Amino acid sequence: MQRIGLIANPEKNASRSIVQEAVHLIQDQGGEVLLEPKTAALVDTSATHQDITSLAKDVEMLIVFGGDGTMLGVARQMEGASTPILGVNVGGLGFLTAIQRHQLEDALAAIQDRVFSLESRSLIEASGNAAGAQIYQTALNDFVFSRGVASRLIELEVLVDQEVLTRYRCDGLIVSSPTGSTAYSLAAGGAVVSPTTPVFTITPVCPHTLSARSVIVSLDSIVQVKVLSEKLEVFLTADGQVQVPLQRDDLITLRQSRQSIRLVRLPGSSFFNTLRQKLNWSGSNL
Repeated sequence: MQRIGLIANPEKNASRSIVQEAVHLIQDQGGEVLLEPKTAALVDTSATHQDITSLAKDVEMLIVFGGDGTMLGVARQMEGASTPILGVNVGGLGFLTAIQRHQLEDALAAIQDRVFSLESRSLIEASGNAAGAQIYQTALNDFVFSRGVASRLIELEVLVDQEVLTRYRCDGLIVSSPTGSTAYSLAAGGAVVSPTTPVFTITPVCPHTLSARSVIVSLDSIVQVKVLSEKLEVFLTADGQVQVPLQRDDLITLRQSRQSIRLVRLPGSSFFNTLRQKLNWSGSNL
């Protein structure tokens, strides 16, 4: 690994010191470091790229310092680049990040020795008409249909492969990728899904009908959501970061994207290990 790109969340207090540490460690190993502009400002260097998109296409690996939100933003901005990503957690839960800050030096040594594996994660995409405008968005975790400030239920019709699933009266609806099962969908009562399992999880948020439950369908399916509410604000949000307004009769089509990302996994790092740690699953003896 001779060319490594660094991306950090500048709003995290620890970002400056850990980026400086990473730069020194990589250069000591004989590697070249490139940074996107906001990260470069943390360490006062001219080794910058115009943006994350161009950086991802010009390096052999990206190291991202932050939490899951930072990882989600990077995944969408890579525009299909296959550059491996190592996530270093300086945020909260960190389901997408592979290591903690104190493991950085050992992780870089393992990378130089090629002692790691790559895990592919599919993105999902949304397209359609939104309040009179054509939209196209990608997400790694989920798309969420939600109400505005009014404390009233919205009404949505959901179709799977052109067959009506049901109509929901609810606070919102989450359509998540396998990766996104441990995000908002989990908080709303959805199942935990292994990230290599090719499924969508469709989870209503506070549905009016008590029998309404989270539904899992194939990732090859075409999921469509039609807005039936007329006088209420409804929004579509990608990964909790990009929001567009919707109106009555707007039809949004969700499907698996051709784009994917590749996450670096080091020995001892796995989804199930992370799950046990982050959710404090200790088990018990009967």
